Amino acid sequence: MADIAGTPTAVEAVLAPVFERWHQDAGSTYRNWFHWEERLKNFRSIRRGLQAVVQEIETGAFGNTYRGSSLETVVSAIAEQRQIFKGADHAFLWKPKLRIPDIYEHPQNQRAFGRFLDECDCCNDEAGVLRAIHALDAQRIKGLGPAAANLLYFVHPTLVPPFNTAIVRGYNTLTGAKVKLGRWDEYLAMRRGILELNRVHRRWLSNDLGAVAGFLFDIGAGRIVLPPTGNDPAAQAAWEADLARVRADAADQKRRAAEAAEDQSHTQIQGWLRDLGRALGFNVWIASNDRARPYAQGRLGDGCLTALPEALERTAGADAIRLIDVIWLEADGKLAAAFEVEHSTSIYSGIVRMLDLALGLGDGMAARYFLVAPDRREADVRAQFARPAFSRVTELDLRYLPYSELEAHRDAMARFGRGLRPIEVIARTLR
Repeated sequence: MADIAGTPTAVEAVLAPVFERWHQDAGSTYRNWFHWEERLKNFRSIRRGLQAVVQEIETGAFGNTYRGSSLETVVSAIAEQRQIFKGADHAFLWKPKLRIPDIYEHPQNQRAFGRFLDECDCCNDEAGVLRAIHALDAQRIKGLGPAAANLLYFVHPTLVPPFNTAIVRGYNTLTGAKVKLGRWDEYLAMRRGILELNRVHRRWLSNDLGAVAGFLFDIGAGRIVLPPTGNDPAAQAAWEADLARVRADAADQKRRAAEAAEDQSHTQIQGWLRDLGRALGFNVWIASNDRARPYAQGRLGDGCLTALPEALERTAGADAIRLIDVIWLEADGKLAAAFEVEHSTSIYSGIVRMLDLALGLGDGMAARYFLVAPDRREADVRAQFARPAFSRVTELDLRYLPYSELEAHRDAMARFGRGLRPIEVIARTLR
C-alpha cells in the first residue's frame, strides 16, 4: 500500500470513510481499548507505580533484577491493557545472553533511567519531556530504546504517543515513511508526524494521543486496510473485500463477545454490592463512570448517591474516590467500606486505588477495604499484595472477597444482617 498523499483537505476526504468504519468497528482499538472504561482508571495507578520505581532507584533499593521489582509491577499493569500494549513488557525483560536492557546490572545506567522517569513526571510541557528523552538517549544505554515511551504515555498522554512494531508499521504504511525500530531519533521524527496527523484529523481522533496510536496500530496489525491510490476499480473492489473480511473475522467476534461478558459480570457484581449495602443500612456510591450502566431493568446508579458527601469532596483523594467501584457510607457521610471489583483487570491497579483512597482520606484507615474478584484469581490477589512495593497496604487490612462467597451469602446477609459484620465474616484476610 503506497502512502496517501495530497493536500490536508484531500487526504482527510480520502481517509474519512476509513475513520468512520474504524469508529463503528466494535473490535477496533477505538471502541475496544480507547473507549474502554477501565483504561482511564489505570493512568493514576501506573503513574504512582512509576514514582515508586524512581524512589527505589534513588534510595538504592531497586536491586539488580527485573523479576519481582517495582518496574515489573508497573510494566505488567501496562501490558494488561487491551490490544495496543500487549507484549509491552518484552522490552524490559532481562535478556541474559545480550545483557539488555542494561539498567539492572549497571548502576549508572539505572540511575539515568530513574532520572529520566522523574524528570518526565515533574515537567508539564513538551520541552521538558524532550529534554529528558534527549538526556536518556545521550547515555546510549544498550537495549533501552523508545519502548520506554509506553511508560511516558501514562504520564503525558497528550504529548507522548505509545510505541510498538505495529504502530511503526502502520505509520510507515499510511505516510510512506521508513521509520525504523529501536532509535529515539526515529521515534521523535515519527512523533512529529503523528502530531501533525492528529492535528489534521482531529475531528476523528482526540487530544489524547492514544487514539491516533490506536488507529496506526490497527493499520499495522492489518485490521484497517487503506484505500488504494489512483482510480483502479479492481483495486478499490479488492480493498472493499479485504475490509469486509477483516470486520467479519469470526475469531474477533468471539473475542468481543467474551470481553462483553466480562464487562457484564463486573456490572453484576457492582449491582450485588449496591443492593447489599443498601440492605445493610448504608448509603451507596457507584463509580461515576459506571452509574449509567444498564442493570436490573434500570441503571446501576439507581437509588445511590449522586454526589459525594462534602467532607469527602474536600479531600485530596476526591478524584480517586469518585472512581472506586462501590463505596458504602454511614448516614453521617463517613466512609464505611470501599470495594474494587477486579473481574479481569489489573489487581495491581485495584490495590493502588485503595491506597490512594485511604491516604487521601487521612483518617480513612479506619474504613474497610475489599478487593472483589473471581475465586480463580485469589492466588494473583495474594501475590500482588505480597509485593514489597505494597508494604504500606498492610495498614489498610485490605481483604479479598471471592465471588462465590458473595453470591452464596448475599441474600441471607441482606435479610438478617446489619452493618459491616456480615461482609467481614465472608471476606478473607490478606495479612
